Amino acid sequence: MRQWKSLKLIVLKVGTSVLAKPDGTLNKKYMQQVASQVSKLTKQGIPVIVVSSGAIVSGAKELRLKGMPRDIPSRQASAAVGQSILIETWRTAFHKYYLQVAQILITYEAFSNRRTYINLRNSMTILAKHGIIPIINENDPISVHEIESTFGDNDKLSALVAANTDTTLLILLTDVDGLYDKNPRHKDAKLISEVSEITPAIERIGGEPGSWRTKGGMKSKIEAAKIAMKSNCAMVIANAREKDVITRIVEGEEIGTLFKPTRSWYRNKERWIRYALSSGKIAVDQGARNALMKGNSLLPSGIVQVEGEFETGSIVSIMYREREIAKGVVDYSSEELQKIKGKHTDNIEKILGYKNYDNVIRRENLAWPLQRK
Repeated sequence: MRQWKSLKLIVLKVGTSVLAKPDGTLNKKYMQQVASQVSKLTKQGIPVIVVSSGAIVSGAKELRLKGMPRDIPSRQASAAVGQSILIETWRTAFHKYYLQVAQILITYEAFSNRRTYINLRNSMTILAKHGIIPIINENDPISVHEIESTFGDNDKLSALVAANTDTTLLILLTDVDGLYDKNPRHKDAKLISEVSEITPAIERIGGEPGSWRTKGGMKSKIEAAKIAMKSNCAMVIANAREKDVITRIVEGEEIGTLFKPTRSWYRNKERWIRYALSSGKIAVDQGARNALMKGNSLLPSGIVQVEGEFETGSIVSIMYREREIAKGVVDYSSEELQKIKGKHTDNIEKILGYKNYDNVIRRENLAWPLQRK
C-alpha cells in the first residue's frame, strides 16, 4: 500500500484518449463514473480539481470535420465549439451527484504574470471551499503556441495547476497502465511501479508522441512529472479503464506508476519563476555564475549580454555559456540593462540618473533549474 501525506487537494487530469470515443463523441458514461468517484472524495473532505481535454475532438465531430484538424485556425474553431459541449457534459455528469462545476480556461500567460498566477490560485481555493469542482482546460481558441505543443494534451497544464495550488497528489488518467521500461508493445515490457528521480534513462523510455487524436504521450507525462516532483507533489499515471481507479489510488492501492516528490523542491514563488515564460535572456560571466550558485544576488557587473525586450518585473533566463542556469525577476528593464551591464553598482545612478536597486535580480527573486552545487 502507498502511504500519502495529508491529501489536502487532488488534481485529476483526464486525457482525450480516455474521454473521446473512436467516433469523436464524448464518453458520457465514463465521465459519470469519474464524477461518481470525485463525489466520494469530496464527501471525505478532499477537494478535487479536474483538468479535462476533449474540446477539440468533440468540436471537430460537431463541425463534421474529417479526422482531427491539423491547422491552427481549424483546431481553434473546433475548440471553441467543443468547449461548450465538454463543460455541459461534465455539468450533467456531476449534477447527478449534486455537485456544481466551474469552467476555467487557461493559457500559459496565467502562469507567467504574478498577479494572474495568484488570482488563479485564489479562485480555485474559493471554489474548493464551496465544494465546486473546477473543470480546467487550455484556452485553445486564443492560444497560438500552446495549442501545438506547450501543454502536451494538458499533461503539463495539470502539473502547473498542481504546482500553483500546492496540490498533494496529481493523477493522470490515460489509456496505458503506466510507465514501462520499454515500449509496452513489446511482450517483455515491464511496468515501473515507482520513480524517485527522472534520469536520462527514464526520459529515453518516454516513447513516441501521442495518438492522432492527442497532443501528449508518455514524453509529455514525464515532463509533467518533473514539475510535480519539484513542487512537492506526488504524481500517478494510471489506466483510466481500471474499475474505481481514482478512489483506489487515493486509498493507497499500488496502481500505475508513482512519481515521488524530490527531496529538494521549489517553494510556491520559486515554482512561479521557474515555470513562467521568459521575456528575455541575460548572459553572465563566470564570476557572476559562481556568486549565483552560492545564493547571492545578480549584480550588473557580471552581465555580459542582454537579449530581448522586457520591462522591470519581468521574468528572464540567466545564461552561462549558452545554458540556462537560473531564472529571475528583474529590477531593471532591458533598455536600462543595456546601459549598465558590466558596470559597478556605484555607477548605476551616474549612468541612469536614478537607482532602483543595487542588484539586477535579488536573491529572493531567483529560482534554479537544479539544486545549486
